[in-house]
Amino acid sequence: MRKRAIERVEAEHLAKALPEFRIGDLVDVGVKIEEGGKERVQVFTGRVIARRGKGATETFTVRRDTVGAERTFPLHSPHLAFVRVTSSHKVRRAKLHYLRLRVGKATRLSEEHREDRPGKAAAPQAEANEPNT
Repeated sequence: MRKRAIERVEAEHLAKALPEFRIGDLVDVGVKIEEGGKERVQVFTGRVIARRGKGATETFTVRRDTVGAERTFPLHSPHLAFVRVTSSHKVRRAKLHYLRLRVGKATRLSEEHREDRPGKAAAPQAEANEPNT
């Protein structure tokens, strides 16, 4: 159990606007990089294979399917510019470390259609009692 004093101090450092994303989602993560006095945003695209921790120490791991590169990001880091969900996939595990051993088409996951995603409207379903005309 975490102490209340620690939680109050951590609350100051938590990110204000975080997107909803889960394990198995395909995401674009924008990381702020400072080079020679200039700042730019580098995008890392991949699948979320793990989330761990809570509060200010929460992290998530993103893995690229094509190259096999993996990066772990602190969720509340000031270097994180954005996390954008590209697509959601149906998974039945909390960690997807088994994808490290797979290559090519074996890394595919079945797509999940979530209604709470903006821009993706669910198709209206016909009532079972209505006859088709």
